[in-house]
Amino acid sequence: MALFTRLISALRNRANDSAEFIEIEQQLLKSDLGIALSRQIIEKSKAISNQDVTTAIRSVLAGFMLTSNRELSKNSAGLTSYVIVGVNGSGKTTFSAKLANFLITSKVLNANIHMAACDTFRAAAVSQLKTWSERLSLNFISGADNADPAAVAYSAVKDVQSKYGDTSNHFLIVDTAGRLHTNSDLVAELEKILRTINKLTPVNEVLLVIDGSTGQNGLAQAKLFQEKVKVTGLVLTKMDGQGKGGIALAIENELKIPIKFISTGESATDLEPFSVDRYISRLLED
Repeated sequence: MALFTRLISALRNRANDSAEFIEIEQQLLKSDLGIALSRQIIEKSKAISNQDVTTAIRSVLAGFMLTSNRELSKNSAGLTSYVIVGVNGSGKTTFSAKLANFLITSKVLNANIHMAACDTFRAAAVSQLKTWSERLSLNFISGADNADPAAVAYSAVKDVQSKYGDTSNHFLIVDTAGRLHTNSDLVAELEKILRTINKLTPVNEVLLVIDGSTGQNGLAQAKLFQEKVKVTGLVLTKMDGQGKGGIALAIENELKIPIKFISTGESATDLEPFSVDRYISRLLED
C-alpha cells in the first residue's frame, strides 16, 4: 500500500472520524515523516475542497519540498570539486563511484574524473575506492596509511592541476572518513580538508550522504553536520523500498537543503537525480 492511500481514501469518503485520522497519523509516523510534519500534512489535506483529492494532496506534499535548483554546481573556469561527507555505513564511498559514473555518462559534461581517497585511517575504504576507480577507469589519488587527509586532498588538487592545462571539464571527488559528528577532532579535520581545497580551487559542493533506512536518526545526523559545515546538497542512499519513503520529505522540509540524488542499489548505475514530481508520485501510487 502506498504511503498516502489511506489518507486519500478518507478524504474521498469525507471521513470525519477522528480515530481514523489518528490511525493515519500513526501510519505516517512509521514512515519517518515525524510528528509535526505528519500533522501538518493531515490538517492541510483535510482542508482540501478540490474534488480531485489525489491532485490536491500532491500539491500539499509539493508545498513542503524546496523549489531550488537541484543540479550540481560546476566551476566553469577550472577544476570542479565535490566533497562527500557522512557517517560510517551511510554509503559514501559507493556513492562517490556512482557520482563518478553519473558524470562520465553525462553527454553534456564530457567529464574527466579524479578520485581522492581521504578516508586515510581505514584501509578498507581506500581499497574500495581504488577498486571502483579501476573498474570505471578513473584517476585515483591516495596517500600513505594514516596520512593527513587534508594533505591527500591538497596532493589530489595539485596533481590534477599540474597534469592538465585546461581543467574546466575535470572533476575531483573527495571521499572523506565517516566522521562521528559529535567528535570535535574529526569535525575539525573535515573543516581542514575544505579549507585546503578552497585555497587551490573552489569546493563546488559538499554532499551529505544519509542512509535513508535510518529514518529520523538520519535527520538527526544531518542536523549536526549542517551545524558544522556548509552542506550544499543531500544524497539519500538505500532507498530501495517504499515503507519508510517519507524520510526524504521530512529531511528536506526540516533542513531546507536540496536533495540532489537518491541511491537505490549497489550498482554504479543505481543513482538518479532527485525529482520532486517522481518522488511524490511514488508516495501516491497504489
